[in-house]
Amino acid sequence: MSRDAAIALAQESFDSGRFRAELARRVAMPTESQNPERRAELLRYLEDEMTPALEKLGFTPEIVTDDSAPGPFLIAERMEDPALPTVFGYGHGDVIRGLDAEWEDGLSPWSVTDRGDRWYGRGVVDNKGQHGINLAALEAVLETRGRLGFNAKYLIEMGEEVGSPGLHAVCDTYRDRLKADVLIASDGPRLSADRPTIFLGSRGGVNFDIWIDAREGGRHSGNWGGLLSNPAVQLSHAIASLVGPTGQIRIPEMVPTHVPDAVRRVLADCDITAGEEGKIIERDWGEPGLTPSERVFGWCALEVLAFEAGNPKTPVNAIPPRAWARMQLRYVVGIEPQAVMPAIRRHLDRQGLGMVQIGLTSDGIFKATRLDPDDAWVGWAVDSIAKTTGARPAILPNLGGSLPNDAFSEVLGMRTIWVPHSYPGCSQHAPNEHVPTGIVREGLAMMAGLYWDLGENAPAVER
Repeated sequence: MSRDAAIALAQESFDSGRFRAELARRVAMPTESQNPERRAELLRYLEDEMTPALEKLGFTPEIVTDDSAPGPFLIAERMEDPALPTVFGYGHGDVIRGLDAEWEDGLSPWSVTDRGDRWYGRGVVDNKGQHGINLAALEAVLETRGRLGFNAKYLIEMGEEVGSPGLHAVCDTYRDRLKADVLIASDGPRLSADRPTIFLGSRGGVNFDIWIDAREGGRHSGNWGGLLSNPAVQLSHAIASLVGPTGQIRIPEMVPTHVPDAVRRVLADCDITAGEEGKIIERDWGEPGLTPSERVFGWCALEVLAFEAGNPKTPVNAIPPRAWARMQLRYVVGIEPQAVMPAIRRHLDRQGLGMVQIGLTSDGIFKATRLDPDDAWVGWAVDSIAKTTGARPAILPNLGGSLPNDAFSEVLGMRTIWVPHSYPGCSQHAPNEHVPTGIVREGLAMMAGLYWDLGENAPAVER
């Protein structure tokens, strides 16, 4: 019974093909939460895959629902001793649309295909493969030690790809049952393929539309040009007043006052260009005076996701009656998201652009979260991963993208540590989603080491 034995057993699940076979069975379930025709598959994933897997590990699972969610949730717990630390695990079994016709020849979203040192299939990284790695590592520790040495709780949702509706309500309803000391879960990418990484939260997101409705119908650009306002011109100026020609945000309420010292310190060790194929960084884009990693993980970005006026595919000689754009603010802790839209409104009015209308989209706001990089649990996780891999992992104060992390950090009030088992070029949400097999095998080892250490030398918890 030893740490090395648990790690070896986790890696043996990869070497023997057992883990791949399990993943292939799960990938074969087309759990597309964006497709209403797949609703039965969402339940089947929890009933046929997650429930037996967790019962095998001594968990008591229960499937629950929320009226706002496209699919059910599974909550499970394994309590060894109330005095022991309690770790919370999370994953989502739903996937983005398969986009079957767009995959390369010989690949399918609903089967795991080996090609070189990669496994291809929808969900191999987002997120079936990632929570599968963690469950396999738990099993290796349990089999090696005969117990975990800590309490464990799990939540699997089936609607993350449509914005996690119902997740916060479920966490609130089952607050006492889900209470834990720390979340250790896996989603998103590493900093680079060859460097283990942890991240401590996520950037938030505010998605909004900006548009001008000038009049009914287009007007001939020769007969009326110079006499009628052009909403495309006006909207272009409105957007340019929000974000400068090099990507600098021009509204103070939409950026933090500074990058905290602890955040700047951990990001000094994070080179976002390292080890990534085809990565091109435009170093003159974004907030001046910041490093590339600080711009992504320590600052905010305002993006134009789409812009439409007239008929883009077949332009005609007419002044368009309407112009519209979809915009997105990715923001960090320190920004009050409810203040963003009023600030935009005030700014546009000051610019004489009162004709511009704004409104939140249906997916609205994702909250920003971040665990203090100086928290004792962060140092403990870093030391554990370094002991297993021989390399100090990168520490990201938050993921550049957005996750429903506030359901855990704010609703449940726990620390959050994410250990991703993917890399930036994995094509999640696109055709040809894949994972390098080396990341899978190393992920199994890292998580087995983390879970072993949880049962041996976890940081002290305050209750």
